[in-house]
Amino acid sequence: MQSLDDLKFLPFTLKQDMRNNYPYGLFAVPMEMIQRIHASSGTTGKATVVGYTKRDIEMWAECAARSLAAAGATANDIVQVSYGYGLFTGGLGAHYGAERSRDRPIPCLSGRLRPSVRSSLMRDFGATVLCCTPSYALHLHDAGLEIGINIKDLPLRLGVFGAEPWTEEMRREIEDKLGITATNIYGLSEIMGPGVSQSCAKEQHGMHIWEDHFLPEIIDPATGEVLPEGSTGELVITTLTKQGIPLVRYRTRDITSLNYTPCSCGRTHVRMNRITGRSDDMLIIRGVNVFPSQIESLLLEVQGVSPHYQLILTRENNLDYVEVQVELDGA
Repeated sequence: MQSLDDLKFLPFTLKQDMRNNYPYGLFAVPMEMIQRIHASSGTTGKATVVGYTKRDIEMWAECAARSLAAAGATANDIVQVSYGYGLFTGGLGAHYGAERSRDRPIPCLSGRLRPSVRSSLMRDFGATVLCCTPSYALHLHDAGLEIGINIKDLPLRLGVFGAEPWTEEMRREIEDKLGITATNIYGLSEIMGPGVSQSCAKEQHGMHIWEDHFLPEIIDPATGEVLPEGSTGELVITTLTKQGIPLVRYRTRDITSLNYTPCSCGRTHVRMNRITGRSDDMLIIRGVNVFPSQIESLLLEVQGVSPHYQLILTRENNLDYVEVQVELDGA
């Protein structure tokens, strides 16, 4: 390579490459340098396994701390981490970031505590920042009401949510019900974990990618060609500082676009816009490309409907049909 423009000539790395080399085949350092191992759930095939050196963990903590700071967290905050702790990267990633930020994390192990108990801890420990999935934040709100706790009345002021796709409508619902500022954090275990990018508290328009560690591209998911600036396509990431398992042009399958316009918060890192879907879960209904997130956006505009839904696809007389089953609020 003579310049970054030549990156497009290098082949992609795919999730299947990691599965084909399960578990340690893509590690780039001797095992004695690996201090931590994480992995995906493996629900759609073999788990993708990632290894972290001591420097990788320090870099991860730095990026996660940057993300919390961008969201508006300070050293005076108490952070409740309600992601899972274990092979999943969510819990420890947020925990590392809070410790690096000198915040005080309250770990809540996944599956060990009922949602109502977590709501009680949030009240008793005076948590001011919540890290979890956006859907779980709403679940905590409902569980709290069942035991007489309205999170809106607690000191909680900020949410850093990720690990699942969510819409602007869902963000507004969370902010209204919990009385907080809801921000979006992005990450994936193959690249690092939570903290690859983060929306800033000032603008809330896109997530700043920490470009000194991650080099982003947007490609056409069908052809693999790099798309012009501002185009919507599949996000591809090359790691720049990772030791344990560096990845070149990793296809995330997430559909987004990049915004190079300077942000009023003063950060110069490029922003990735909200994920609108995935290139591997796109539905083609009677010739029209449909992402489940688009259906979710419409559902959230309907009063009395929760963001929990199921899509059932059928074909009759060579025509595609989609049945949407929804859950009503309070059902």
